[in-house]
Amino acid sequence: MQQHYKLSLWLGIAFLATAGMQQARAADPYSPEPASSYQDPPAFNWSGAYVGAHGGLGFTGSPNPFADRNGVAFGAQAGYNMQMGPGIVGAEIEGSYLGDTEHNVSGGKLKEKWRGAIKAKAGLSFDQTLVYGTAGYAMTSYKKGGGVQNDVGFKGGYLLGAGVEQAFAGGLSAKIEYNYITTPDVRTNTAFGSSEKDINSHVIKAGVNMRF
Repeated sequence: MQQHYKLSLWLGIAFLATAGMQQARAADPYSPEPASSYQDPPAFNWSGAYVGAHGGLGFTGSPNPFADRNGVAFGAQAGYNMQMGPGIVGAEIEGSYLGDTEHNVSGGKLKEKWRGAIKAKAGLSFDQTLVYGTAGYAMTSYKKGGGVQNDVGFKGGYLLGAGVEQAFAGGLSAKIEYNYITTPDVRTNTAFGSSEKDINSHVIKAGVNMRF
């Protein structure tokens, strides 16, 4: 009789413990698995100031690296970009040494020496790749060559161009750019008299920029 009593007591304790555990589980609110802490990296942004340097070739007539009137072109640039969605707008100033690129004029030759330009820029970004067009105003210094008696000095003209720029880590980017420059009504004096001519130039250059 005493053994039946002990067995009944232990069964009662076990039942109450099981019921208490089930009730505690039912009272706990559902806790979902913690969300993953991974986030996509932010999209690349071209906004900001930059400075850089460039080098390439200047051409007369058409971009022909084997023409005998070609000259080197190298210099520096600085600018600022603003990005709105995939669109980019900006402005840039640059100065270049032109290495005596020669142009034929009536009765002689004229040489390009220096060029400064202020340019507007607009384009589309594809993450770290930027495709853009540029337009602006250029001042080119012309020196007398064979047969020409006068140095023209700085003469104003217009610039159109396009380029591709690729960004890398650490604020560094590299670009390739083509510029077409036309300088109207350049007056020269030769033994045959005075004449005016529109001077058309082409420049293909590669450059690097450091963005801030």
